[in-house]
Amino acid sequence: MTSAEPPEHVLSTFGLRAVQPVSLGAEWDGGWRCGDVVLSPVADHARAAWSAKVRETLMVDGVRLARPVRATDGRYVVSGWRADTYVEGSPEPRHDEVVSVSLRLHNATAQLERPRFLAQAPVAPWVDVDVFVAADRAAWEPVPLRSVRAAGGFEATSPDAQHSVELIKQLATLRKPVQSPAQLVHGDLFGTVLFSGSMPPGLADITPYWRPPAWAAGVAVVDALAWGGADDGLLQRWDDLPEWPQMVLRALMFRLAVHALHPRSTAEAFPGLARTADLVRLML
Repeated sequence: MTSAEPPEHVLSTFGLRAVQPVSLGAEWDGGWRCGDVVLSPVADHARAAWSAKVRETLMVDGVRLARPVRATDGRYVVSGWRADTYVEGSPEPRHDEVVSVSLRLHNATAQLERPRFLAQAPVAPWVDVDVFVAADRAAWEPVPLRSVRAAGGFEATSPDAQHSVELIKQLATLRKPVQSPAQLVHGDLFGTVLFSGSMPPGLADITPYWRPPAWAAGVAVVDALAWGGADDGLLQRWDDLPEWPQMVLRALMFRLAVHALHPRSTAEAFPGLARTADLVRLML
């Protein structure tokens, strides 16, 4: 993911007049490094401002967390850009460590209140955020994708999208009621945890969902199995997490729904999800 270079007035408002921006890429959401500060384009103002406010004071054991840099007038977001302290590192296939980060992070976020925007339903015309909100609901609602169809925002046209929908329907029959309480979790840890040698892992942002912590760990495991080259034993190594099989099942349904709904999904991404579905079925 890349973005256009931040404009001069944004650099100026964040006090970065004499710095030449350098592109950082996907792990910083298309951000640009400006010395010790990273400017990143914001897809959703409310979520970006919420994340900045939380990260300003949140302390997570063994995790280097990017802190927000306020503009000269105190704002977290300026003309669609946010600023954060630079955290050294890049994603690595250290999948068990990512799950460990998930557990420590969610121990720290357990007392956070649910942001109001997480209760809002997707509204047409959809943007990227709406896709992930809709996919999240699809994994938990009694009839998967019913709310999406009711909103008039979905039609599976490609063969892999149709296969994803069929797989979601099949997996839905394996769901059982769960009792784990929901809380504020980061639902997109795969590919966003930053490693640098023996330094503690780093995080540049928090992508908020209101789900049980084991579900968020399950999303990271599903992603690692589908696209990260993780060994099959990753599923079993974390099976002491609460209601693990059911949480991984819902995490997989979530990712399949994202694949079915997102306009930039590619056919090449589906086989990894299908293979992961076979592994999850064996676990149930």
